[in-house]
Amino acid sequence: MKELVDLGVMVFREKNSRGSFKPHLSIKFRSTEGELVTFSIDTTRTPAKYQQPDAYLITHAHSDHNGKSAMLSDRAVCSEKTAIALEIRHDRKYAGRTFKVGETIEVSAVKVHTFPNFHTVGSVAFMWENELGTRILVTGDVKDASMLPECDLLITEANYGDPGDTTCYFDDDLEGFENAFRDNSSIAFGAYAFGKAQRAVELLRGFGYDGVIEMDDQSLSLTRTLLENAGELEYLGNCCGDSISIVPPWDLDKLPSHISKFVMTGRSDYRYPAIQISDHLDARGLVNMVKNIDPEFTVVYHPNGHRPGRFAKHLDSIGFNALSIDKIENVLSNEFV
Repeated sequence: MKELVDLGVMVFREKNSRGSFKPHLSIKFRSTEGELVTFSIDTTRTPAKYQQPDAYLITHAHSDHNGKSAMLSDRAVCSEKTAIALEIRHDRKYAGRTFKVGETIEVSAVKVHTFPNFHTVGSVAFMWENELGTRILVTGDVKDASMLPECDLLITEANYGDPGDTTCYFDDDLEGFENAFRDNSSIAFGAYAFGKAQRAVELLRGFGYDGVIEMDDQSLSLTRTLLENAGELEYLGNCCGDSISIVPPWDLDKLPSHISKFVMTGRSDYRYPAIQISDHLDARGLVNMVKNIDPEFTVVYHPNGHRPGRFAKHLDSIGFNALSIDKIENVLSNEFV
């Protein structure tokens, strides 16, 4: 698109040897030194026999951002805590470079600034400038955009970006979460091992609970390693009497029947009561984020399905030029990356 050409960037997708799209996207630009640079964003590794990007940027350790593959490349770039989470989740050694969230690093002679987006422990947004002075911001998934800077080209998510879908509008039910744990002496929360489980522990400690929290093996390993003030944690079943437990939602059925059970989700397809606690901005929050960042152009790259297109169309309708990943016409195979 002409707008992207004018900004000095080429956004493209890749096809693998099977002819299907690799996840998400990559971006080519010239550095302030005039060198051609390629950053691949939340995507899988290109086979070693093909030309490699200059960096695989990993925004966080959720599986749909493909760190399990990219972490094995010495060109991977992610935060220290994201690298730890990847190693625990996938039982593999992280091969790339790391940084603390908020640091500025050099990647292929490009000065890359990093910002917290509060989606998971260690999640990060990346920003850099090209030779034209275009400020390029990749947000990853976002829970809180308050620390994200203004930019010229925004590459962002639309997990809840469909303005016509009522399920894309929500507020976290913090009061409901607090009431649930205060009103039940023995309670279990269903929460994904990475991301939501750490959020549950942070909320419980923030509400003044200083007792033992029981967790399944992976949730416990991740929480102990990633949170600095997690308090006393124990493996599931190690405590006698009343306790608070945090396990993946599908493991709630395995717990004794006398325990009160809740799922931390906005979904309604679980058999247990749901408490709305999200790790994402809703549709209103995403729109406000774009308004505050005020880009000249926005590329919406996540997730799969119709929401990127719906979000991009809505941004266009309110005066922000936008393109969804499914409309990217630059498609390269491994041989031509």
